[in-house]
Amino acid sequence: MKNLERVRWRARRGLLELDIVLGRFIEAHYARLDEAGKQAFDVLLDMPDNPLWDMIAGRLEAAPGEQQALLEKIRAV
Repeated sequence: MKNLERVRWRARRGLLELDIVLGRFIEAHYARLDEAGKQAFDVLLDMPDNPLWDMIAGRLEAAPGEQQALLEKIRAV
């Protein structure tokens, strides 16, 4: 669970919208992600707030594959 606490801390952002969406995603889905999904989520958390929010909002395209599938899950929460 130490890893989960680290992920929750990294998901705290400057944009309230990101805090809400990422927090809900972590609570609902993070524990069930496979290792590739967790790595893709880490890559998203490394992004600056505005481009990350644009990707979640669908204004900026993600690379096809694991990241795109993860964004679809995030948008669904």
